[in-house]
Amino acid sequence: MLIVISPAKRLDWAERDMDMTAPAFPDDAARLAKTMRNLPLGDLKGLMNLSDDLARLNRDRFQAFEDAPRPEITRPAVLAFAGDTYQGLDAATLEPEAMDWAQDHLRILSGLYGLLRPLDGIQPYRLEMGSRLKTRRGASLYDYWRDQLSRALNDQAESLGTDTLLNCASQEYFGAVPLKALKLKVITPQFLEEKDGKAKIVSFFAKRARGAMARFAIRNRLTDPAQITGFDLDGYTYRPDLSQPDRPTFTRPYAGPAGKKG
Repeated sequence: MLIVISPAKRLDWAERDMDMTAPAFPDDAARLAKTMRNLPLGDLKGLMNLSDDLARLNRDRFQAFEDAPRPEITRPAVLAFAGDTYQGLDAATLEPEAMDWAQDHLRILSGLYGLLRPLDGIQPYRLEMGSRLKTRRGASLYDYWRDQLSRALNDQAESLGTDTLLNCASQEYFGAVPLKALKLKVITPQFLEEKDGKAKIVSFFAKRARGAMARFAIRNRLTDPAQITGFDLDGYTYRPDLSQPDRPTFTRPYAGPAGKKG
């Protein structure tokens, strides 16, 4: 089984004493970083709807971006991203054997890097996949990445001998993958909070749950789609009455206001 998740806006840039691998599309990342570096500050701010401070921070990041980065300025992707999904994944506590399995089976969709393995070294950046950044390939990052993403996912699934993709990414990021070109059965779990007899998606909790589902798949080395229904972390229970074959649904009692975003 192949698993995909989204990246995060928030980063944890603590030093990590571990070996890193090289991203699959370094030339594309360098090209996109150059495009971002050449944008006027106001255009960069508007592109991602940033505050003045965040716009300056990310302008500085792109200006410092190195085409062939030194190891000391990179961090392993799965530990560098620090949003809600990554709190659910909690990759820092995975056993070495589980991290090795994740390196082959987990992929992170990225607006800048396209597709990342957990231990691929990345430089600090922010570039949402939904950004309407004009490049030679089209008017958005969807236009830029879609052919490469489907090919890369198909190739990796073939090397693993699987025909199943567990989609734990957001709609924004998975929307960059053209389903018609994807030769895989896609399963997208749904996580709902129950209150007063009604069940609804709460974004903060759903993001964490997608990360927890990826962790469940990694630690249990899932290979059969039927095994997904065994997910029971953080109080979630599989609900066959609310599920479809490609959209298993899990619910739990509403835990209260999220209180933060990632």
